[in-house]
Amino acid sequence: MAGVTTDSASWVRVYHPSSAPKARVVCFPHAGGSASFFHPVSSALRPDIEVLAIQYPGRQDRRAEAPLTDIGTLADRVLDALRPHLVREPRPAFFGHSMGATVAFEVAVRMRREGLAPTVLVASGRRAPSERRSEDVHLRDDAGLVAEIRKLSGTDSRLLDDEEMLHAILPAVRADYRAIERYVGASDAVVDCPVEVFVGDTDEQVTAEEADAWRRHTSGAFAVHTFRGGHFYLTTRAAETIERLAATVRAHA
Repeated sequence: MAGVTTDSASWVRVYHPSSAPKARVVCFPHAGGSASFFHPVSSALRPDIEVLAIQYPGRQDRRAEAPLTDIGTLADRVLDALRPHLVREPRPAFFGHSMGATVAFEVAVRMRREGLAPTVLVASGRRAPSERRSEDVHLRDDAGLVAEIRKLSGTDSRLLDDEEMLHAILPAVRADYRAIERYVGASDAVVDCPVEVFVGDTDEQVTAEEADAWRRHTSGAFAVHTFRGGHFYLTTRAAETIERLAATVRAHA
């Protein structure tokens, strides 16, 4: 595999550029996910809210690049790629789902050291950085990894039934799981922006207590919004989720 590309265009996708957006939001995908997951969000929010979607290496058009297996390294690379966008107005909000919530948080932590901050961090479907579980999905064989993906319902089942496609996507999925399952968040890490947590009411990946624990990681306002559904409530309740996200982004723009 090739080394990881560092240019901003490889990392940051803007599907519907806006000449004069009233707000902007950077979206961070889940484990095994890609920037295109947020194409419908970008379409729904344009032109008032411009969506920037992060594309991690090792998938889709970046499949030839080695996927990263460390959340800290991933956050460092994302911040470098986002720099051209952080100096533009309006200042962006962050939205991350599952692993993406942790990556978004770590990027915001790094921004804080430079006197920067997103307008708001929306952490979806992920427990607080200081909340830890023992997980071993990345150590399972391919069948075990696929079984976990099916259980969470985050990937089109047609891809999972296609051996050629599975061969293409599993390395990135395994790398992402390795990164997030080995991640140890600092219990005292804080971001200088409001934090809002989105969570499904039947999501086995996040308890109410683990969601509420995000309040310890912000010096700003905090809120939790609960939706009907499991870990991928945001696909089964897409319209409701996008409406809530839009309202949150606008409120903090």
